[in-house]
Amino acid sequence: MSALVATTPTRAGVAATGAAVASSDTVDKSILGSRGALLHIINGNASPDAMTISDASTTVTGAAATALAPSVTNATTKVFKLLPRMADATTGLITITHSVTTTVTYLLFPIS
Repeated sequence: MSALVATTPTRAGVAATGAAVASSDTVDKSILGSRGALLHIINGNASPDAMTISDASTTVTGAAATALAPSVTNATTKVFKLLPRMADATTGLITITHSVTTTVTYLLFPIS
């Protein structure tokens, strides 16, 4: 399991280079602040990346939310919004799993 590292944008701009994903990554609630973060997945692999993004939040009726199960098609990118309420109350983590990792990278931007 690998903890994802955030890149914090500035008004003047900041260099942002994608970092490698692991088969199981985590995002700590401390990175999410009160507004969340944007997770940009860049799939340079020849195969789609079937992902799972955990969601420990509850619906308005109190039911447990369903984990997200998106796919990032090969040679494409997708951006996902991660919210603080998605983090597990006990661990403080959102867990992201990937079906492929070779040439799949990420950028994580806190929303301020």
